[in-house]
Amino acid sequence: MRHASEVRLSHPPSIAPEEVTSVADRVATEVVAAHAADVDARGRFPAEAVAALGASGLLGVVSAASVGGSGQSLRAAVTVVSRVARECGSTGMVTCMHYAGTAVIEALGAEAVRTEIAAGRHLTTLAFSEAGSRSHFWAPLSTATADGDSIVLDARKSWVTSARQANSIVWSSKPVAGDKPSTLWHVPNPTAGLTVPAAFDGMGLRGNDSTPMNADGVRVPASARLGEDGGGFDLMMGTVLPWFACMSAGVSVGLMEAATARAAAHCAGTGFAHLGANLADLPTIRAYLARMRIRTDQAKCLLDDAVAAIEAGRPDTMLRVLEVRASAAENALEVTELAMRVCGGAAFRKEVGVDRAFRDARAAGVMAPTTDVLYDFIGKALVGLPLF
Repeated sequence: MRHASEVRLSHPPSIAPEEVTSVADRVATEVVAAHAADVDARGRFPAEAVAALGASGLLGVVSAASVGGSGQSLRAAVTVVSRVARECGSTGMVTCMHYAGTAVIEALGAEAVRTEIAAGRHLTTLAFSEAGSRSHFWAPLSTATADGDSIVLDARKSWVTSARQANSIVWSSKPVAGDKPSTLWHVPNPTAGLTVPAAFDGMGLRGNDSTPMNADGVRVPASARLGEDGGGFDLMMGTVLPWFACMSAGVSVGLMEAATARAAAHCAGTGFAHLGANLADLPTIRAYLARMRIRTDQAKCLLDDAVAAIEAGRPDTMLRVLEVRASAAENALEVTELAMRVCGGAAFRKEVGVDRAFRDARAAGVMAPTTDVLYDFIGKALVGLPLF
């Protein structure tokens, strides 16, 4: 198994908060965009983009300065993911999962791994969803069994982004002991017993290598545990869900930005030769473009407020976390559908560039926790019911 981050990097630059946007823009423009169409067409992993993210310091942007990272926050991660996804949804999702895994490893992982992540040499991901519990990612059916100084993991994970490319996986299982929902582990990849049944060939996000993964007698040291045995649920809800929800919303925002910009450019530059007019001269077209812009900006505003709520520890933080992903996913469906509509038959030509955003945007609504599950959580919160 060859990993995208195998290129040896030495001391990638530290990135200050005010530099995150410009560095992400440079990598997205110079590297991510250059390979995005090929990544989609061939369904291949965005290796060049991941290498560039590592070399620039962006893979380690949320790693602590004490291990060589930039020590930035969720806000920086959202900035990077959104900008990258504007050029390539697959790269945006790979980066989203890397940062979500990194957030747990930063808090509880070994210093050696944290140092490798900070140096841009280590790509990580999550393995929570399972066929048996479906979108209820917080309820793994997989097992962890103590055997001397080792833990034996057995599982059937349904979707693991970067499954064949990540250097490690933040893995969920039932606890070794007790009746709590889950425990988290840091699993090196590859490890004997980890298998990928089939390569990913999807409608959208075609390059994110998101596949099922099986664990058959996978052995890891007991020290691979992240946090307490049985403490996985609290980590999922307190750390992973806020980071994942905001960054997943960032992917949707990036796709909306791409669809809006490309549709507007197409309408401004495409005309009716016999009438001497452009598509943009039609009030109906301008109205559709306006709706796209408004929906995109609404999603961006809610995303910014969700991040602000997390940063401030506001009482409405969990509500915002649930809302932001559901809202962004739904808005992305509308915006990308409108992009296809205003571009007409030309939208089916790949050079216009809206078809990829349309296909990629469909993933967020069915990715655990699905939009319907999020709506149920939000409804429960509004009427005072417990979420779980």
